[in-house]
Order: sequence, then structure tokens, then C-alpha cells
Amino acid sequence: MEIRRCLTLGWLPLTVSLLAPTLLPGQAAKPDKTGCKDSPLLSRVSGCYIYTCDRSDWDAVKLPVGSEGKVQTVEGEKVHIYYECVAESYSRLKVVRNAEAALRQAGYGIEFSGTYDGDPGLTARKGPQWVLVTTGSDRYWVTTVKTKEMAQEMQATAEVMAKDISATGHFAVYGIYFDTDRAEVKPESEPALAEMAKLLKSNTALSVFIVGHTDNTGTLEHNMKLSQDRAASVATALVSRHGIAAARLKAMGVASLAPVASNDTENGKAKNRRVELVKR
Repeated sequence: MEIRRCLTLGWLPLTVSLLAPTLLPGQAAKPDKTGCKDSPLLSRVSGCYIYTCDRSDWDAVKLPVGSEGKVQTVEGEKVHIYYECVAESYSRLKVVRNAEAALRQAGYGIEFSGTYDGDPGLTARKGPQWVLVTTGSDRYWVTTVKTKEMAQEMQATAEVMAKDISATGHFAVYGIYFDTDRAEVKPESEPALAEMAKLLKSNTALSVFIVGHTDNTGTLEHNMKLSQDRAASVATALVSRHGIAAARLKAMGVASLAPVASNDTENGKAKNRRVELVKR
């Protein structure tokens, strides 16, 4: 039996009801799979049971978007719920139309509504939250994903930084964290800062530009200042916390002018939000 891909929804307190078909005579929905439950966002269609479900803290999922159903990949926390239905009046199109109305009422924008994989389907979005509803002849799927910044658990070592700077003149540092639209370096940035400091202490002749980069969200003017302020915050942290001489560091901000990936996807934007060390 086919099981489609899944996504996650940041669990929301609002529950909206879908249609309620009539069961066939003598039929009843089976018990849900142990450990599975409905999404708090969309209640189930009457006469359907949860055949299976799964979730992941981080995964990449392809979603249909736009009038042509172009596929877009988003990454984040995902949840997938697969329903089997035994209702006489079960209708694939009714499921999608009811879900669309419910999600619109909850403030979601409809990114796609049409035929997906040969059956009616729907993609909706509200901020970082994506919802995909897909259907089959006697089943449907609620697949949701909440995009977020991935926690960088692995850091490049000072030795790797030194090698790349020697070869290319620069190194992109991931693992420096800021709150949205803020320039203060967050405490969880310390492992990356420590490796940057180790690089500079072991290469005493090295002076660098600390260059802040953003994605293209917001105006260029705003992001130029934000990226400059973030770079300055990193320089200040290296001086005050790790004893690096201020004269060896110069902060610069270039906003979204030097992307390393497309800003058309959340994954690309995450790659573009970075701090770089550039040899002076």
C-alpha cells in the first residue's frame, strides 16, 4: 500500500472540522494506529481512521505551488498523517475544498489548489507553516511542515578555516545565530566563535574582514545596516570574549548582494544568512 511523503505543522490550538460523510452499511472506521493522533489544525473526515503517521525534527519535503503546481522544496520539522476511509460519500474533491475553506478561515494563504499526482490536492501557507492535503480513491493525507533555522550542531574547525582561507581567501561560518531582525550574537554561537578565535590566535599575521550577509527579505537599505551591525557584533564578541586585537578585525555588511544559493526557497535563504571571514 502506497504511503506518501510527509511534513510537519507547528502544532496550533485551532481545530477546524472537515466534511462528515456517511459510512457504508455495516462498515465502521478501524482504530487509529497506536501512537497516532489528528493534527490540531484539521479534524478528520468522519468514517476515516489513521492508518499510519510519522514525524521528524528535520526533513526536506517537496510541495506543489503556483497555478502550474511547480514543486518547491521546504525544510523543517515535519509530521505526516495518512487516513484510510470507509465512508460511502467520501469524495476526494470534497476533502480538498473543505480543507481549503478551513485553512482560509484560519488565515492561511492558498499556494496551490488543483490536481497533484493525478488527484485533487492543496498546499497552504501561513508564515513559516506549510500544509499539504493530498487525496486518493479511499484515503487522504495531511502533511505539514514548519520551516525553521536548523541548529548547527557541527562546527568547522580552525584548521579547516585556515585551509580554505589560504586557498580561496574567505570562509563562510555557519553557527553564528541572531534573532530575526536583531544584531545581538546569541549565546549558542559560542562554539563557532571559539573556532574563529582559535584560527586568529594560531595565525597571528592574519587580519580579516568580518562580513555579514542576509537573505533578500525586507529592503536592501534595511539589510545593509542589519548585516553591518551583525558583523560588528561578531567582531565585538571576538575582542571582548576571546581577546582578539580589534585592529585585526574590520566589520562589513553586504546584505543580500552576494548570495550562495537562490532566495526563492527557505533552504536557500538559510544558506545566504551567514558570516564570512575574508582575508585582508
